[in-house]
Amino acid sequence: MEVVFHFKSENYAKAKDILSSDDVVGRASMTFKEGTFIGKDGYYCYFSGTEDQCERAEKLVEELTEKVSDEEKSTLINKIKEEENKAIEGFGNILG
Repeated sequence: MEVVFHFKSENYAKAKDILSSDDVVGRASMTFKEGTFIGKDGYYCYFSGTEDQCERAEKLVEELTEKVSDEEKSTLINKIKEEENKAIEGFGNILG
């Protein structure tokens, strides 16, 4: 399951700490990006995990997040996956 969170700059550090330090949520995959990555303000967190992890993460930071449109979510996920694929390709080229 995939979830995208958007945080105002003043809430980013607190939200990142809450998500990273939780025993259940901290085991999931989290990628944090500045909003400028997709031409927006604030910070985003791309969260990928089990349904339980995603639901728990949503509850933990519900007061710190802002609504993310489907378009923003799609754009962010696509750019992150594109960036990861480029990194994997680059690593493959190093190993030859």
